[in-house]
Amino acid sequence: MVNLILFGPPGSGKGTQSAKIIDKYGLIHLSTGDLLRSEIANKTPLGMEATKFMDQGLLVPDEVVIGMISSKLDANPDARGFIFDGFPRTTAQAEALDKLLALKKTAISVVLSLEVPEDELIKRLLNRGKTSGRSDDSSEDVVKARIVEYHNKTAPVADHYAKFGKFRKVKGDGSEAEVFDLLCKELNELVAEKV
Repeated sequence: MVNLILFGPPGSGKGTQSAKIIDKYGLIHLSTGDLLRSEIANKTPLGMEATKFMDQGLLVPDEVVIGMISSKLDANPDARGFIFDGFPRTTAQAEALDKLLALKKTAISVVLSLEVPEDELIKRLLNRGKTSGRSDDSSEDVVKARIVEYHNKTAPVADHYAKFGKFRKVKGDGSEAEVFDLLCKELNELVAEKV
């Protein structure tokens, strides 16, 4: 089983590249945002628990999110692997995820981080803001703040996985196809090892 975390600041191409990776390698996309919405819509016990916090304007506690991830893993016992999206965002979440995966007799295989220069990210996001209607992509100050927030929050998570030799940087400022080729070079080794 190949379990991948794809990192990258806003505008680095995570969404585009995730879709291509899922298609090529048959991994299951595990988006914590999608999981939350699904659990709430289906009125599951975890969804109802999450709603209690969200209705008060609070973040959903890590243990509730981990419970949702556990359910998703259990619902897909024959999966070739998972690509984690939006989680973990903190070292505590990374440690909780590692414990959960260990219980399931698996682990994070690799964390691939799309590295894109900040000026390129700003340009991409402002261009996206012109067509997407996303308010968080329309102001250069807001875009810069999001990039700083990303680096502040995820740097410790990167350090956590680097300790185990699982963190790799991938040049993310080439064409879509060039970046995908670089990601595939990293993943092909892992997939070959798991076969």
